[in-house]
Amino acid sequence: MSYNPQFAKLGEILVNENIITEEQLNQALAEQKNKKDKLGNILISNGTITEDDLVKAFSLQLGSKSISEDELLKAPEETVKLLAEDFAKENNVITLKQTDNSIYVAMEDPEDVATIDAIKKLTNLNPEILVAGKTAISNAIETLYERVKKSGEVESAISNIKVVPGSEDDGDELDLVEEKVSAKDAPFVKLVNLILTEAIKEDSSDIHIEPGRDEVNVRIRVDGVLIRIMTPPASSLNGIVTRIKILSKLNIAEHRLPQDGRMKIKTSSRDIDVRVSILPTVHGEKVVLRLLGSGKLSLNLSNLGFEEKKLTTFKKWINQPYGMIIISGPTGSGKSTTLYAALQEIHSEGINITTVEDPVEYQLPGINQVQMHDEIGLNFAASLRSILRQDPDVLLIGEIRDEETANIAVKFSMTGHLVFSTVHANDATSTIARLLDLGIPPFLLGSSLNLVMAQRLVRTIDKDNKENYTPTKDELDLISFPKDKQKSTKFFRGTPSRDNHNTGYKGRTAIHEILEVDNPMKKLIFDGANQNEIKKEAIKNGMTPLRDAGISKIVSGDTTIDEVLRATVEAVSYTHLTLPTNREV
Repeated sequence: MSYNPQFAKLGEILVNENIITEEQLNQALAEQKNKKDKLGNILISNGTITEDDLVKAFSLQLGSKSISEDELLKAPEETVKLLAEDFAKENNVITLKQTDNSIYVAMEDPEDVATIDAIKKLTNLNPEILVAGKTAISNAIETLYERVKKSGEVESAISNIKVVPGSEDDGDELDLVEEKVSAKDAPFVKLVNLILTEAIKEDSSDIHIEPGRDEVNVRIRVDGVLIRIMTPPASSLNGIVTRIKILSKLNIAEHRLPQDGRMKIKTSSRDIDVRVSILPTVHGEKVVLRLLGSGKLSLNLSNLGFEEKKLTTFKKWINQPYGMIIISGPTGSGKSTTLYAALQEIHSEGINITTVEDPVEYQLPGINQVQMHDEIGLNFAASLRSILRQDPDVLLIGEIRDEETANIAVKFSMTGHLVFSTVHANDATSTIARLLDLGIPPFLLGSSLNLVMAQRLVRTIDKDNKENYTPTKDELDLISFPKDKQKSTKFFRGTPSRDNHNTGYKGRTAIHEILEVDNPMKKLIFDGANQNEIKKEAIKNGMTPLRDAGISKIVSGDTTIDEVLRATVEAVSYTHLTLPTNREV
């Protein structure tokens, strides 16, 4: 008789699929008689099979497909709520989809007839079984029922909502603990406070409130990645936006034009400055809130992910009496935190440190910080002209954006002052090209520049949920992992859990690319060398490219191949690009 998995026992399937041997099956069956446990559980506890092996066998037996944890997490809240949380946890099941007469259910054991019958009685629907791993179901239950609880709070908050016009006299400071509001405003206040509280609790940097056709998607950025926290109905959008506009003193009657504002949040532990951006879309106004000062700020250079050699180099140059130090990287790459930490490192009673920022993200004691106000003409260039008369020793310019700011920074650094600033560029080499593009003559740039550092943030593996794994050859080739280190390196990845938002990551660390502008490098800049020549000289001088810096973090077990690939790009050749020569300026 030919083998048919749908008519076979679990042990027979495992043997026929070459997952276990006959001997291993007989040993497990003998153990089962004493322990009176399920065969699958015994084989897993012995390390004979994995959860994935068991899912595969059950799927063959049932003649149904298996389902991954990612797919489980997509289950709609209204379907999840069909089973009580206690029942779901006790039986390790989760409902996924409802049709007219059926309910799709994820189970680890499709032979559990008692649980299937109970689901049928509780829902009055016919269960259609999908197979999933025990851990995957448990994680999904924790995440989905937590989401259901939050939705309940949202539904309570938005019940009987009516759009309240409000006025700009409502103020611009929000106290999440003690705010006094009228009864008619309470639903809006509760909903907005719920969003803000959740974002602050998770140390997020941004809140995105995105309108859709049927619902509002509320996401927060944690460790650089957006995570959905709730989906209130589309009917609540106007109320949410109106409340935020009132708090940030924006025009509540304007729905066609973008608006920018700000407000402050007071919590029991800290005050947070919030920048508000509102953008009209086809489904309504989208709101992005940037939370400044919400995260755990570390102003110690030793805690920012520097390798020992790079930290020594960075400290050497920030303690020079004059010159320019430029940090490059995209928004959210930790440039401000690094600069603040550098200022804290060199701060003393004997020097005058002044910053010009837009915005001032953190207030530093003993340091003079100037906030830009473009609407009244207080921009970087205007501020710098005044600050030169304030006798500063060290100047931090939030960002070099234009030719005037660039030239002031260079001239300031060449008159016995130390200048810190940032530039948006892809890497250290292209930062030099960017500064030249802003109109700085090569001889001035070469004379004033001390150090250029490119920086990126990569997520770190959750140390409490960490496992070994062996990457594929394709993964190693994709990142150009050094062949001489492949055998000696232990590769790790995080296991998804509730504590890490089912990402496997928790926290971030920085990777750095440091280009020292020594005499040979100055000469290359003077002579108008191309980026490839500059990069070769920098690497010869000890510069580690960003991708290689990321690989070092993989070797140390701090992050993963996927994360380094996400944050960095392969090294490119710049031989076809040339920088302006002295004659071209």
